[in-house]
Amino acid sequence: MNVIWTRSIVSVVLLAVLCAALGVLFSVKAALILAILVLLVQSIVSTFHKQRLWRLLDAPVYGEVPSAPGIWGEIYYRLHKLAKRWHAQVRQVEQQHSRFIQAIQASPNGVAMLDDHDQIEWCNAISEVHFGLDAKRDLRQHITHLVRQPDFVRYLNSHLYDEMLIMRGMGDKRQNVLSVQVFPYGENRKLVLSQDITELERTDAMRRDFVANVSHELKTPLTVLSGFLETMRELPLGETERTRYLELMEQQASRMRHIVSDLLVLATLEGDGKPPSSSQMIDMRAVLRHLKEDSQSLSGERHRISFDADEALTVTGVETELLSAFGNLLTNAIHYTPDGGTIHVNWQVQGECAVFSVIDSGLGIPAADIPRLTERFYRVDRSRSRDTGGTGLGLAIVKHVLQRHDAQLEVKSEEGRGSTFSVRFPAARTARRQPAPV
Repeated sequence: MNVIWTRSIVSVVLLAVLCAALGVLFSVKAALILAILVLLVQSIVSTFHKQRLWRLLDAPVYGEVPSAPGIWGEIYYRLHKLAKRWHAQVRQVEQQHSRFIQAIQASPNGVAMLDDHDQIEWCNAISEVHFGLDAKRDLRQHITHLVRQPDFVRYLNSHLYDEMLIMRGMGDKRQNVLSVQVFPYGENRKLVLSQDITELERTDAMRRDFVANVSHELKTPLTVLSGFLETMRELPLGETERTRYLELMEQQASRMRHIVSDLLVLATLEGDGKPPSSSQMIDMRAVLRHLKEDSQSLSGERHRISFDADEALTVTGVETELLSAFGNLLTNAIHYTPDGGTIHVNWQVQGECAVFSVIDSGLGIPAADIPRLTERFYRVDRSRSRDTGGTGLGLAIVKHVLQRHDAQLEVKSEEGRGSTFSVRFPAARTARRQPAPV
């Protein structure tokens, strides 16, 4: 600014000196005419640059500096420098704002911003899904006009936001559970955070059911054992009765041992987060041989059991785990197929996948029970399951083994007409062994 004032003073002094010199050389009148002409030209130039300056201020140009002589050049340069700095600051703020919005959009939680009248100022995509909102359509709409659950309306109007609100029946299918909490900020504004806890609720329910089922499953044989022990201690028993009681006690102890063993297998499968190697081929001929021997021993010739297998076909993974999974499927087929029924085991290629199937002519499964078959301790017929010695954990073990091997379990069944359990391995785990040399 000092430079501009200095240049202005120098210009005025030079103009005065020039006029004085002309007055001495010629006449005062000529000097005045020249001074007026100079001032007129300067006024025209000043008006032109003022208009140009106003246009630049209305629409700043951030490229080259406008050219002009003298003081106007300095003004243009300084304004250009200032506008460029402001422009860089504005761009930086815009970029920060954009990154902030992207970060909130990437959040797994819903975020909605309300003004002092509880009208929606902004919300992210997750919040749209949670509450059924549309960020553009519902802008400036009162949130309680769109989210009409009475619990949410009372919570928002209570101004007591220390605790979270649990909202059920939310989402597109009205089956989700949300955890919602409001945080006041600024001038009576509110931040509404929401989280989908449907899976947490389901897991917690499964945990409660699991504890209840384990307690129930172990309580029954323990009660029987305690009753027999008390009877044998207090009553005189003959050798025949004593032998029968001991056999029943052994059965209940064996049942508890099987339950604990299956629980340990499940805990091992769930605790091993690393998937099985995809390079270790399983000897399916040995697996099928074991399955055939075990099934014939368990059936005791009460069923017609047949195997149809492509012995060159194999998969990669852990042989003991797959033998356990296939054995559980075959054991269930034997237990739930009446005497004289048929059980067929198939191991073939379908498309690019290897498929292991167990087909029986047993009792069949109601359609409503099929989705829950792999839940722990879930039984279609509890009384029959206990009669056959089942623990209710076999198909849960099958599910975890197949998940570790990237395989899928498919169940087709009809009451009274048998069931088909198929294990489908992906092409990435399917392989073929070379035939052994003769």
